[in-house]
Amino acid sequence: MTDAKNAFYAQSGGVTSVINASACGVIETARKYPKVFSNVYAGRNGIIGALTEDLIDTSQESDADIASLKHTPSAAFGSCRYKLKGLEENLEQYERLIEIFKAHDISYFFYNGGGDSADTCNKISMLSKKMNFPVQVIHIPKTVDNDLPITDVCPGFGSVAKYVAISTREASYDVLSMAKTSTKVFVIEVMGRHAGWIAAAGGLAADSKNNIPIVILFPEVEFDQASFLAKIDENVRKHEYCSVVVSEGARWPNGKFLAEQGTKDAFGHAQLGGAAPVVANMIKETLGYKYHWAVADYLQRSARHIASKTDVDQAYALGKAAVDMVLAGEDAIMPTIVRKSDAPYTWEIGKANLVDVANVEKMMPREYITDDGFGITEACRRYLLPLIDGEDYPSYKNGMPEYVTLKNKSVAKIVKTDFKL
Repeated sequence: MTDAKNAFYAQSGGVTSVINASACGVIETARKYPKVFSNVYAGRNGIIGALTEDLIDTSQESDADIASLKHTPSAAFGSCRYKLKGLEENLEQYERLIEIFKAHDISYFFYNGGGDSADTCNKISMLSKKMNFPVQVIHIPKTVDNDLPITDVCPGFGSVAKYVAISTREASYDVLSMAKTSTKVFVIEVMGRHAGWIAAAGGLAADSKNNIPIVILFPEVEFDQASFLAKIDENVRKHEYCSVVVSEGARWPNGKFLAEQGTKDAFGHAQLGGAAPVVANMIKETLGYKYHWAVADYLQRSARHIASKTDVDQAYALGKAAVDMVLAGEDAIMPTIVRKSDAPYTWEIGKANLVDVANVEKMMPREYITDDGFGITEACRRYLLPLIDGEDYPSYKNGMPEYVTLKNKSVAKIVKTDFKL
């Protein structure tokens, strides 16, 4: 007879190049404590897997394959954009989760995601106690937007920041080489609905040895068309070219997104897509400069081949810490990264209560943005540089990175009743 219970792990929202490193940290650490964790089940396609009783048996995966998750991008168990509504609005969903947890002897819940996921975790923790089936709930931070509060940084961001900084620098060199007779302005659109952290990373492309003229459009700064065009014109006249990094969340003074399409996603957020062509056409029509534009889109968040080692290490550490916190009896919390110093960059694991994390967004501090609203300050540079530091290349074969595909074998259903999403 054993007191060991099962754990449930799920991945939520947009994926990253390092979310699987957190999964690796959870599963590898749990396997070290068989008297506590009988098994770790994963939700197929995130929380949907729990609602539909579509659980994955991670014990069927070898230690080697679980270890390979640390170097594999995307969500190995599948993710989803599915927001659970409030307890009062849809109690049935939460009761269903507890029903599945109870049927499969699940006493530990690890949810790897952003602010909405933290809110879900907090509600499940509260409801499980009311239903007399207490579940220890730990939220593992993940978001490329870097907009969760309290933690110094969110896993996924450092690698996206590295990709954007490198891509901006390399594309700028390309434009410079052709500027005399061809393209003079390059526009790259990056993610960041409300917070401009990713766009800010584009500013790292320029430094004392790379005098690249870069204009950044942040969500935190109202878009001033006249000032923006004047800045572009000034840079092109001075340098013959200019690069623009525009956040998908850049807004007009009336609050409307430059890229807004008029539709909404599953979380109720405005569906964005197209800030780069809007800006590029504006430049062409007003200034007459030839341009090229690109959207980093999935490329920025899936680029495991150029991931930040700092990011990988922190993603794994937070997965491990989540298990350690369960062992310590913690509940309804999120492990965090606490910065101890900038140079050398040192950090440690901290923790935050979910009530202080759920549905709270961390924006770029104004002191990180230059007075004209188009660049990053030295304070921002000091914050960002350690986060993109180091390389953690996957192994390569025949010129291509080697990633793992898990078996993802299903756990036999016990409840067996259908649940309509």
